[in-house]
Amino acid sequence: MTTARRRAAICSAVMAGLLAAPAAAEMRPTLSFGGMTGLIDMPTGESQNDGVLSITSAHFGPISRTTLSFQITPRLSGSFRYAGTRDWNRVVPFPLETYYDRSFDLRYQLLNEGTYVPGVVIGLQDIIGTGQMSGEYIAATKTFGDKLKVTAGLGWGRLGSYEPIGAIGTRPDFDYGLGGTVRTGQWFKGDFAPFAGIEYQINDKLGFKAEYSSDDYVTEAGERQTFERKSPFNFGLEYQVNGVLRVGAYYMYGSELGLSAQFALDPRRSPTGGLTYGGPRPLKDRAAGADWSTEWVSDRGRQSTLRDSIARDLRADGMTLESISFAASAVELRVRTPQRENGPQMLGRAARVLAAQLPASVETFRIVPVWNGVPLSQVVMQRSDLEALDHAPNQDALMRSRTEILAVSGATPEGALMGEGLYPRFGWGVSPYVRTSLFDPEDPLRADFGLRLSARYDIAPGLVLSGSVTKKVIGNLDASDRVSNSVLPHVRSDGNIYDREGDPALETLTMAWYAKPGENLYSRVTVGYLERMFGGISGELLWKRVDSPFALGVELNYVQQRDFDQMLGFQDYKVFTGHVSGYYSFGNGYVAQLDVGRYLAGDIGATLAIDREFANGWKVGAFATMTDVSYEDFGEGSFDKGIRIQIPFNWLLGRPSEKAYAPTIRPITRDGGARLSVDGRLYDSVRGYQQGRLDDQWGRFWR
Repeated sequence: MTTARRRAAICSAVMAGLLAAPAAAEMRPTLSFGGMTGLIDMPTGESQNDGVLSITSAHFGPISRTTLSFQITPRLSGSFRYAGTRDWNRVVPFPLETYYDRSFDLRYQLLNEGTYVPGVVIGLQDIIGTGQMSGEYIAATKTFGDKLKVTAGLGWGRLGSYEPIGAIGTRPDFDYGLGGTVRTGQWFKGDFAPFAGIEYQINDKLGFKAEYSSDDYVTEAGERQTFERKSPFNFGLEYQVNGVLRVGAYYMYGSELGLSAQFALDPRRSPTGGLTYGGPRPLKDRAAGADWSTEWVSDRGRQSTLRDSIARDLRADGMTLESISFAASAVELRVRTPQRENGPQMLGRAARVLAAQLPASVETFRIVPVWNGVPLSQVVMQRSDLEALDHAPNQDALMRSRTEILAVSGATPEGALMGEGLYPRFGWGVSPYVRTSLFDPEDPLRADFGLRLSARYDIAPGLVLSGSVTKKVIGNLDASDRVSNSVLPHVRSDGNIYDREGDPALETLTMAWYAKPGENLYSRVTVGYLERMFGGISGELLWKRVDSPFALGVELNYVQQRDFDQMLGFQDYKVFTGHVSGYYSFGNGYVAQLDVGRYLAGDIGATLAIDREFANGWKVGAFATMTDVSYEDFGEGSFDKGIRIQIPFNWLLGRPSEKAYAPTIRPITRDGGARLSVDGRLYDSVRGYQQGRLDDQWGRFWR
């Protein structure tokens, strides 16, 4: 029997064992050197928990990989990887000492592990990059007891390069050109080879891994001779430091030592255990024999006293009374709430304040959340329902079934009492900032850390003057002397010059007017220094019904490029840009956005973005833009694409905060498909207190 056939027989025996063994207690899925769910350098037939975002940094010999992975659905996951291989020019000339490469993977869980069935995954590796990591695989994993997992699989491409046991046709060559082209013609073509491995849980913290790898490292170990691949076997120990961090040490390919760090973030599990709010105030019932007189309605002094008491109690829960209007049996409260907090929880606490303060004759509560002076919806509930359901089983669903979420007028009700001290009002703050530059082959990670001084002056409802100034404290963004080779107007590719010359910088200085011109219409007009690189005027109109998953918007901008020092001056370049945007919420946190229009470089096209959102403010999504700019004129990367993440600070800190860490990760920043970055866009701000988002979060109403 040949060596290849012997290895195939061993893997077949392993697969037969997988199919015969009963399921057992769950072992947490771990990550490989490639950042996917796997062993050491090979994949497994498992998936992470739905929604988990992981970051892996792994190194052995001359090879380093940093990977961002996201479990998009319970079965589908994606990974973005940035890899560097040192000593690339050891035997073959190359302009740089280290070769850097970007790649993107997709994998799908075909079968979940069952009593007699292993978990089975099919995967595509490096489907849109240069092809350096290109490969496909099918992997199966079975758990034995609560300590042992066994994996076997077949790989194609680079995962089928060591001792292949067969072939499916011929794997065609591929000219990746400028990148950005999907290589469907190569998938599951050419030689295939087996891989296998085990994972053993020594104790609650420590795990052992061993694998037989089907990756021959043809280029790295063969053509470039960056390391010597002596053996197909890899071994490692991994230690679970806490619920987020796992570290590992390995012996790789018979010649190299390796290290890895895996960070797995579950949006549903805060590292601090959740927000450290105080408990809600007890719901105050109307006592039997309470005074149901309505004479207080004509007593303006009594109404002012009620307003002040309600405003005080709302402030204790982080809310601000915007206005309140009274009737004998109903009240309308317009209230500002923290935008990144849980909406139903704020509504529930506002209702408790009203129940504690209002006379017994008031039965109907109309609570209107307000953002930048604009009312977003009208949440109508009955006081008697609050009293009846305070301690009832299934109280969340019952309260939602008795609560209406309706459209609301933009006009303040006649005779309403305004909150005191709201307009004009000045506020300011100092916070840290971080700005990064990623994936430059000369230095793939640059960053600046500094301070941002922000100020805001609320002149009247909906009229806001705001700005920010930044000062770098430490960093190396100014170290780049790269000169853009773009043939398009340099609307983004001169970012390193802005970094070098803009310190300190007037980041933004704008006057914004927000309004509600119709029942389902919202508007924004912003004038000034809109972002680091452009200033001018931006106008937006959004149509969004309270109960609709669909929204439609239009934005028009006329802007001029700012001077590199980011002070008051402008360069000569001017452009008219704008988009028509459609938004659709599919439910379960999936939202799609399609923007069609003209971009900053004058190119015309469309951007499709799909986001996965969570009730606590987490968001992970991807976008791609195609315009009338050819791949050749766009340059490296062929078209604009990227990943965007939003992690609310309250999830990280465990205390209320309106801020969030929201990076956008682009494989490369070019000028095509570049859109204006302006604060206060309407869609995300408006829908937070409308039906879909409130329904997703309603479980916190009584908290």
